Formats: sequence, C-alpha cells, structure tokens
Amino acid sequence: MWKTILFLIFTLIVVPIVAFYYDDLPSITQRSTLTTLTYVYVVSALLCFFVSTLAKNYSQVDKLWSILPIVYVWIACVDAKYEPRILMMAILATIWGLRLTYNFARRGGYQWRFWEGDEDYRWSILMARTEFQPHWKWVVFNLFFISFYQLGLILLFTIPIVKCMDGKPLGIWDYVLAGGFIVSVIIEAIADQQQWDYQNKKHQAIKGEIEMTNIYKRGFLDSGLWGVVRHPNYAAEQLVWILFYLFTISATGIWVNWAITGCLLLVILFKGSSDFSEEISGEKYSEYEAYRKRVGRFVPGLK
Repeated sequence: MWKTILFLIFTLIVVPIVAFYYDDLPSITQRSTLTTLTYVYVVSALLCFFVSTLAKNYSQVDKLWSILPIVYVWIACVDAKYEPRILMMAILATIWGLRLTYNFARRGGYQWRFWEGDEDYRWSILMARTEFQPHWKWVVFNLFFISFYQLGLILLFTIPIVKCMDGKPLGIWDYVLAGGFIVSVIIEAIADQQQWDYQNKKHQAIKGEIEMTNIYKRGFLDSGLWGVVRHPNYAAEQLVWILFYLFTISATGIWVNWAITGCLLLVILFKGSSDFSEEISGEKYSEYEAYRKRVGRFVPGLK
C-alpha cells in the first residue's frame, strides 16, 4: 500500500516537471492564473487536512471534488476575458460539477455542520490496516495523499482551460469535444442513478419492505451499464477529463503539452481506487470474482 501511495505522490511531482520541460512555458497571463489557482489549492488542502483531522471525517476532499473545478474554471474564464473556447469549457465543467454535487448531496455528503456528512466507507477500512499503525502514519497519509495529492489532482485535471488561453479560434473539433463531454456526463449520471436505485432497493429488501430476490442477495449491481463495465461511473469520469485535455490540442495544435498531467494521474488514481474497492467487494460478495472475470473494468472486454 505504501509503495502505491509513494508512487502516486512521486508522479504528482515528476510528471508535471517532465510535461513542462517538453512544452513551451506558460505565458504571463497563464502564469498569473496558475498562481491564483495554486493559492486556492493550497488553502483548500490545508483546510481539508485540519477539518478532517479534528472531525475524524476523512471525506472532506470529496465535498470539494465537484466544487473546486467550477471555481478554477471561472477564475480562468475571467482572466481570459471570456474567450469563446474558455467560456465553453467553463460551462461544460460547471454542468459536470453541478451534476456530481447533486449526486454527492443526496447521499448525505453535505450537512449544515460542514465537517460532518457521509464518509467514504473505504477510509475506515484503510485506516484500520496495519500499514497505518501507529496513528501518526495515518496523519501523514491524510496530509500528503488525501488532502494535498487529491486536491492537487483536481487542480491538474482542470488546468487544460489555462493552456487554452489565447488559443486558435473556436473550431468544429471544439463542438465535437463538447458533445463528447456532455455524453460522458450523461453516462456517468445514468450509472450513478442505476447504482442509487439498486442500493435503495437492496436496503429495502434487507429491511423486509420488498422481496429479497437473488438480485439483492448477490449484494452488488451487475446489470444496466454495470453489466457492460464494472465501473461505468469511473470510466465516464476519466473520459470527461481526457476530453477536457483534448481541447488544448484544438487550441494549440500541440498533442502533448503540460496540461496532460491531470488526466494521466486521474487514470492512475482510478486504477488504484478500483483495485481497493474490488478487493473489499471480493471479500464481501461470493459472486464478485465471477463478475470480475465476466465484465471488463473500464472498457468492455478489458479486465
């Protein structure tokens, strides 16, 4: 586990350095915007660390996952004086953020006491592992991975909007990418809704309110989009930010540039996150291993 964590932190530092080395340095306007965004990031990460430590609720970053990108893109949009492509990207990111914020809110993620709310069940499982004993190891993990790494990732997968500043005029490929972005958000919304419906009915069956059929005895969803891939919401989320990066190619003509860091690290993060989730599911549900062998992880046919 620690090797994975150190690798992720290492990539957060090294990948941006390499990406900047092989591309033109940001312009004065871009550097100014990046500085502002970095200030917001650092303050947010420190707040998440202190609040989560005091409240012992380690899902503070989850509360900001869908909100900070909206803040970032509109800061960039104002700095870019509402360039057409930048405005389009800001609107798209806002649509994504509002949809995901709603999904998190209905699960109880937000409370009037902002430090409370639903906590990701995986944190308590992870914290109890021997790798995080004594407790100071968990504090270090919370500071560097949960708070700074994850919020740094949010900043990085939003940065393509900064790279697009002063880009080429808006073209047909921008509209194609925008369409793909919207479709990806819709897929993610459908996947989340299917999971929401299944979990609610499963808990109703456990309480005896509806019949406990084999579908709910199984314990996990394997139909709908979840019968196509095991993590359709994760797959769509990754696609959203890969498409967001592709706007930089339309804007600059440069296929590999310093804005690529975020979507690459997001793919790595979701690989590790899904590994951990599936390890837990495999221990809880006897049929999960057969499901893993039958259905691809993010892409149909690719296990």
